[in-house]
Amino acid sequence: MPTATPRSLSPRAATRTLTDRRSAHAEPDAQRSGSQDALTSGRISGKRRDDEGIREAALFTFLDPLPNQCSLLLDLSQREWNRLLRWLDISGLALYFLDRIVSLRITDWLPRTVFERLQQNLFDNTRRTESMIAESTAIQAGFQAATLSYANLKGLSYWPASVPNPVLRSQFDLDFLVAEASAPAAREILERRGYRLYAVSGRSWEFKLNAEPWIPLKNLYKDTPSRAVELHLESANAAQPLLERIEWRELAGISMPVLSPVDLFLGQGLHVYKHVCGEFFRVAHLLEFRRHVLARYNDVNFWSELRAVAYDSPRARLGLGVVILLLTHVMGEFAPAELTEWTVQSLPDTARLWITMYGRRAVLGSFPGSKFYLLLQRELQASGVATKRSVRESLLPARLPPPVTRAARDERPFLRVRRHLVQLHFVFSRLRFHFVEGVRYIWQSHRWQKQLNRIAR
Repeated sequence: MPTATPRSLSPRAATRTLTDRRSAHAEPDAQRSGSQDALTSGRISGKRRDDEGIREAALFTFLDPLPNQCSLLLDLSQREWNRLLRWLDISGLALYFLDRIVSLRITDWLPRTVFERLQQNLFDNTRRTESMIAESTAIQAGFQAATLSYANLKGLSYWPASVPNPVLRSQFDLDFLVAEASAPAAREILERRGYRLYAVSGRSWEFKLNAEPWIPLKNLYKDTPSRAVELHLESANAAQPLLERIEWRELAGISMPVLSPVDLFLGQGLHVYKHVCGEFFRVAHLLEFRRHVLARYNDVNFWSELRAVAYDSPRARLGLGVVILLLTHVMGEFAPAELTEWTVQSLPDTARLWITMYGRRAVLGSFPGSKFYLLLQRELQASGVATKRSVRESLLPARLPPPVTRAARDERPFLRVRRHLVQLHFVFSRLRFHFVEGVRYIWQSHRWQKQLNRIAR
């Protein structure tokens, strides 16, 4: 990569290096010719010019060698770049894309305005990441002083196996796994730092500080005062307590507990699966998981240990299988046989059919997504994968969505009105989504059933 190596946490160096690399590429005509020579048509038979085709071209820049599809990026209009940038932002890929373009030495493929915009995003996200790391270390200093049993989840713990440099990742909250007995003390520590408990969902507690009703895309990478922390409680009666297998790693100048390598990988895979079985998911999650698999590709002992831990769980075995096959369908083979032989090979034919019919659309689709995942969820449920909500409950929610933001202490009247207007807009947008996507789901379910009937003959 063009920034720091995976062994270095140097956010500001990342920004400086990208600037230097752009300056080094000052011969666009020669560079463009050489870049096109690097393209291969071996993976792609044709090029699609629609939004999904353009998004696919951007996603394929992460492949080696570059498929022919990537050459679409050479001829985009400013309007097409604007639409692509919006998708890259929402999908969490924007800074990974910038990093990849620089590492391939093809920055001339981007209009200068696009490159400078992404470079500013990187600069802003560097400051934001530094601020979030500082907040994380301060919270953990409190946890460690109180001798709490906890571990980092996601975020920094993904570095370096899944994330080459933390400043490239779009992260919106801090996640910690906390022993049930330590939860009250952890809550007290957060509240002393000004956090408020916003929501409790199952065994997850969500806290917010300086909560904002929404984050405009223009502020997506900026360091704002708003912070969010989630505590995920581990039951004292857990059959296989994760906190008993944690490891300590030096990150950002502090020793932090993280999950064991196998637990970290499995947790990441199931987190991606959870989002695949949802209305919309960030493609960056898929890319990070793919990178993790490649980092462990030749580690036979690791795959053997993972199988011993996960094989008996249908959700783990089939969930990993769905994620791996989906990635394979969209980006090509990447996983070792030691992983696919008990995950992908365990998938029912109906899950494979869903990925063939809807996988590309799910990966390259637009926000807010669709309800087609319910077709996959229904088929996996027949294979023993439990779901939290039935198809009917997902199609027709019985409750209004939770508040986007809650009233602050001594809330001013105009802020109260603004908060209610934001909530009203959110409720109507969700109602519209449920109606439109519900109709589309009903139509697709008929098409789906015809395919199943054809297979059954």
